[in-house]
Amino acid sequence: MNFVLLLLLNAGIILLMSRLMKSVVIKNYTTALTVALVIGLLNATVGFILRLPLNLITLFLLTFITRIIVTAIVIKIADFFFKGFEVKTFKAALILACAMAIAGAIFENVNKRSENKEVRYVASLSSNVLNLQ
Repeated sequence: MNFVLLLLLNAGIILLMSRLMKSVVIKNYTTALTVALVIGLLNATVGFILRLPLNLITLFLLTFITRIIVTAIVIKIADFFFKGFEVKTFKAALILACAMAIAGAIFENVNKRSENKEVRYVASLSSNVLNLQ
């Protein structure tokens, strides 16, 4: 479920950034959704292969920066595959990668908070049930 929500969020970010930046062009929301899926798949495969040696070289001290740069590279690779999606410069890909990373971090933070509330609620219910017996 979280993957689907994150996919929709990334598609929205791609569409929003295409409206804000002239160097990012996207045909429609369906293309944005497909591009977000391909970026996610490429990030999980090619991105991992690129990130691992870079993180080893930097001794895992620059993991966030490495992740942003690799995501920008993956965005440029996705640009190659789609006719309805174009990122004209690497700088635009970096800005798009930063926007996706910030939105993803906010989503994860909000999601963790809601999960913690659910766990506390269930724990309080179970303690109330135990107190009644």
